[in-house]
Amino acid sequence: MDPMIPTQYKIQRVKKETQDVFTVELIPTEGERKFSFGAGQFNMLYIFGTGEIPISISGNPNKTGVLIHTTRTVGMVTKAMSKLKAGDTIGVRGPYGSTWPVKEAIGNDIVIIAGGIGLAPLRTAIYEILRERESYGRIAILYGTRTPDDILFKRELEKLKSRLDLDVQVTVDRAARTWNGNVGVVTTLIPRVRFDPKNTTAMICGPEIMMKYSISELMKSGLSAEKIFLSMERNMKCGIGFCGHCQYGTEFICKDGPIFKYERIKHLFGKREI
Repeated sequence: MDPMIPTQYKIQRVKKETQDVFTVELIPTEGERKFSFGAGQFNMLYIFGTGEIPISISGNPNKTGVLIHTTRTVGMVTKAMSKLKAGDTIGVRGPYGSTWPVKEAIGNDIVIIAGGIGLAPLRTAIYEILRERESYGRIAILYGTRTPDDILFKRELEKLKSRLDLDVQVTVDRAARTWNGNVGVVTTLIPRVRFDPKNTTAMICGPEIMMKYSISELMKSGLSAEKIFLSMERNMKCGIGFCGHCQYGTEFICKDGPIFKYERIKHLFGKREI
């Protein structure tokens, strides 16, 4: 089968998460066909007559009946996607890309740092890690966003906060008087959590400036570049390394990423126009 030809999926639900973020739930149009994906992978979603974009999968890798993607309304394709209704059809190619190191991190403490919409790609890793919670040490989930109204998956985060075996902290850049939580950038939360830097795996997704300062803070705490993983999903067009649009030095983000070990890309990370 031609890898550039999408498979048709049917919209089961479009759910508004925040003012400009929504989730689409998709089901196969052909019988009961199942699908599988790894935590951190993405799909190319095609809106007929409009175009195609890469979006990370944000659902549970262990639930193969519904394919879930969460994205922000920022361009022509996502605007068209946000207007779809249950029963409408969408094209899907994938899954593509590398995965979060959930298996390799077994036995480690885990620090997950998300900024804004970056919580969506990390959600798959959280599901996978919690499925085998006893296989890991301490787990900290740190999430930062602009305002309380921009917090994603609020009910889910509240449930995670109530667990005694997790350290879940949320912060916002700006808050109204009704907000009783943390205020400040997400990096301010890192010194507050306990982890063994020699035995910790960190997973980070968010704006590049946020990831840059998160890496700096983690390395100040003693974490090595070998144990820090980033999602670099950006500039992707074809998903299969054919068009070269997402070339990142000698790497192709769609094919070699989007999840990279920081040690592998630190000579490129943060450089302008790369």
